[in-house]
Amino acid sequence: MTLQTKDKKQAIRDHFNRLASRRAYWQQKSGVYYEDQARYYKFLVPEGMRVLEVGSSLGNLLAAVKPARGVGVELSEEMVNEASRLHPKLEFRVGDAETLSLHETFDVIIMADVIGHLLDVEAAFKRLHHVCTPETRIIVSYFNYLWEPVLRLGETIGMKMPQREQSWLSPADIANLLHLADFEVVKTEQRLLLPKGIPLLSVLFNRFTAYLPFLSKLCLCHYVVARPRVRKAARAYSSTIVIPCRNERGNIEAAVQRIPPFGEHQEVIFVDGHSTDGTTDEIRRAMAAYPGKDIKMLVQDGIGKGDAVRKGFAQAKGDILMILDADLTMPPEDLPKFYDAIASGKGEFINGCRLVYPMKSQAMRVLNLIGNKFFSMAFSWLLNQRIKDTLCGTKVLFRRDYDRLVANRQYFGDFDPFGDFDLLFGASKLNLHIVEIPIRYQDRTYGTTNIQRFAHGWLLLKMTIYGFFRLKAV
Repeated sequence: MTLQTKDKKQAIRDHFNRLASRRAYWQQKSGVYYEDQARYYKFLVPEGMRVLEVGSSLGNLLAAVKPARGVGVELSEEMVNEASRLHPKLEFRVGDAETLSLHETFDVIIMADVIGHLLDVEAAFKRLHHVCTPETRIIVSYFNYLWEPVLRLGETIGMKMPQREQSWLSPADIANLLHLADFEVVKTEQRLLLPKGIPLLSVLFNRFTAYLPFLSKLCLCHYVVARPRVRKAARAYSSTIVIPCRNERGNIEAAVQRIPPFGEHQEVIFVDGHSTDGTTDEIRRAMAAYPGKDIKMLVQDGIGKGDAVRKGFAQAKGDILMILDADLTMPPEDLPKFYDAIASGKGEFINGCRLVYPMKSQAMRVLNLIGNKFFSMAFSWLLNQRIKDTLCGTKVLFRRDYDRLVANRQYFGDFDPFGDFDLLFGASKLNLHIVEIPIRYQDRTYGTTNIQRFAHGWLLLKMTIYGFFRLKAV
């Protein structure tokens, strides 16, 4: 570290040491901002995690997410003293983000409003690898550079805590620096259009208007969620392929025959939805005809594909969980692509996409196609990750992540008869990295579709609205 850099660091430390005793006053003065920040971090960070906050200030944000193990690192000794007094159950240390030295790992790392004060953001990001696991999530939040004149004015007239000169980084700048430090962005979000409490207007602007496509760019705060760029060493995982089926007798043996070998072991679970065409007899016949394959059959207690998927996943033994629609419009031969993507760490939730390659003429009706494209745009906006095809039946995730999704399911409730959105919403809530794999959608060769276009379209619209209030307006 050069002498000039040391002097700058000391100047930053002295600045926050002087402000430590008044920090609580300034946070109270900007209460709308800090309340919204705490609310969104509590949405992003499940309770009971191991959490590190870099630039922890008074520790209020770290305390708000209710960690099982919470550590705050702060450059200012006086801030650390104040934080330790306010939150004695948490641990606070004096330290520098750019030379971070800790000998433990964390589930979540928070960097709230701190990167503008760092002299070398890339160096700070690189140091985080020492405290990361492959599943760690880094959450970086900062101010929109368009607000710089307004915030400077607020400091001048005594409405905001005075700051030293700082960098103003856009989400694209942050994403680029994360990329250089070997992290990849999972999702981004913009929040808080009106950072002052004005009856009715604050709710209207901050819970609704702020998420409109153009106006979201004007929000005060932006959030970037990232994960370490992981390329896992090649190893074999076991897989469970859950096949929900209702009146699909003619597709059962073809499904068994066409699933290619991949991974360490394959378990195939057919979940029957009260078929009347002899599907269950055909499954039993296939189990006897292919004794070398691990095939099981379950019968639904409830109705709907979502119920079938949940029942199958609850009984699954594989490391990786897969859904394959029994109509075989998604070719079973493509399942190794999904396995390779998740086993190699390219994604943590792998979603099939039918809307890239040309389809056969009868594979998807025009109204279904239009509906799929509309809901793909809506859900890309809701989830803050690119989702081109929400309704492709093939979805893949690790069983350990599904277990976490189940533990967190009460946040959304039992709202989804399809099963697709229960998984997508849950994956987004857990900040899983969603990757789509294009597939060539085929014509159904046996039976008729179970899709009711208008009834199901109305349900999807209701779920979009529901998702807005559970994923956006939080």
